[in-house]
This record gives sequence, structure tokens and C-alpha cells, in this order.
Amino acid sequence: MAGRMVVGSAALAELVRPASAPDPAGGHRVLPVRPELTGLLPNRGLRRGSTIAVGAGQPRRSGATSLLLALLAEASRAGSWCAVVGVPTFGAGAAAEAGIALDRLALVPNPGPEWPTVVAALIDGVDVVVTAVPSTVSASVANRLAARARQRGSVLVPYGRWDGADVTLQVVRGVWEGLGPGRGRLRRREVTVSARGRGAAARPKEIKVWLPGDELTRVIPRSTGAGAARAAAPRRLRVVAPAAAAAVRPLTVVGSA
Repeated sequence: MAGRMVVGSAALAELVRPASAPDPAGGHRVLPVRPELTGLLPNRGLRRGSTIAVGAGQPRRSGATSLLLALLAEASRAGSWCAVVGVPTFGAGAAAEAGIALDRLALVPNPGPEWPTVVAALIDGVDVVVTAVPSTVSASVANRLAARARQRGSVLVPYGRWDGADVTLQVVRGVWEGLGPGRGRLRRREVTVSARGRGAAARPKEIKVWLPGDELTRVIPRSTGAGAARAAAPRRLRVVAPAAAAAVRPLTVVGSA
């Protein structure tokens, strides 16, 4: 595993700043997201202390992983640390393609039975914590983690069903483009993303974007014509082999001790 560091969950405290340390972001209470996604969030970004859930949907068809990458990219590019817990298929190559800085990304592919402890430790010092939602998570554990994120100023991003989130994002439809009759290449995917939540996010919203797209995703107008189709220039998807993904840039991978 060249370029990666594997440590036990007991060493997580050394990877994050102490909870009592000053917040390096100072008064920046909202972490940026790509402009195309701002309309889905009540604060037009990832508000520190909030819980923003991403629905997992059906495997291979939902586009939820691409949405997750797009949600993290801008904050990571702006200097925020991100962590992903319990998603062993999370690819470093895809993250780098999306614009996520791998030198500020910690991965805990298999947290094991210590999942709540691992997530809580990361919340104490990482700006954005993504975690797959175990099927056995109790409401009390979920509430404690959300309360800890509010207290520490971290953004908790559950990946899966999470009752009580401030906002839940879900890819509800998706269509690939690029394949002709029997031949061609997948070039882009038009997805419809819905947002629902509570408080300022109580009114449901939907947007259409390209995921993955160019360097930025693109909002698709509800009524598109030939001119709009030409404006959204397509780009080929690039397949990253596992060996290439491991050598992109240094990456912190945290395993359970």
C-alpha cells in the first residue's frame, strides 16, 4: 500500500486536532460547496454543526457516491479536512478526479464494532465526517453523534438512511448519455437530486446536474433545447485502475485496531 498509512483506531486522536484547540476556520461557519449544489442547502453550503445526509439508494444505479464526492470537493479544495468511515469501496482515484485533496482525506474502511467511537473521535477534529450508516444503529447513538457534531462544529454526513438530519439529499433519477445503437462511450450522467429536511429546508427542492461532469457539475435547465445541449460540452469518463488509484497522492487510511 505505497503512499498510504494504516494505523489503528486508537491512534485517531493523533490525526485530528484536540477538541479544545481553536477552530482554524475562525468565523467561517459555512464550508463551501460547488455553486450548482448551493440551492439545495439552506445556508448555501455545509454549515458547521449540521447533519447533511446522502441517501444511498439502489447500488450501481443511484449516483449517490458521485453526489457524495461532489458535496465534499469544494470544502476539501478550500483547505478542510474530510474523513470517510465505513465505505470500503470509496476510491482514491475517483476522489482525486472529483477535486478532493487526498492529503487532507482520512479513510476508515472497516471501523468494526467501534464505529460510534471512531466517528465521534473524527468529529472532534475533522471538518467533514462522512459515515456509512450501519443497519443496526440506534436512534440514541445517532442523536449523540449529531449533538457532538453541533458542539464541535463539524459537519456530519451520514451515507444512508438517517432520521432527523437537517437536510437529506437523494438522487431520484439518473440517465447516462453517450451510448449510441450498440456502440459508443459513456460520456456524462444527468441526475435529478432532491433535497428535503426541516426548518429552512422543509420545502422540498430538486435540481438537475451532470455527475460526474467537467471540473464542475452543471445545472441543467428544466427546459433544454439544442443550444443548451451544446453549452454543456460532454467529457469522457476516465477509468482509474486500482493500482493507479493507490499511487495518486499520499492518503491516510485508518483501520480498526
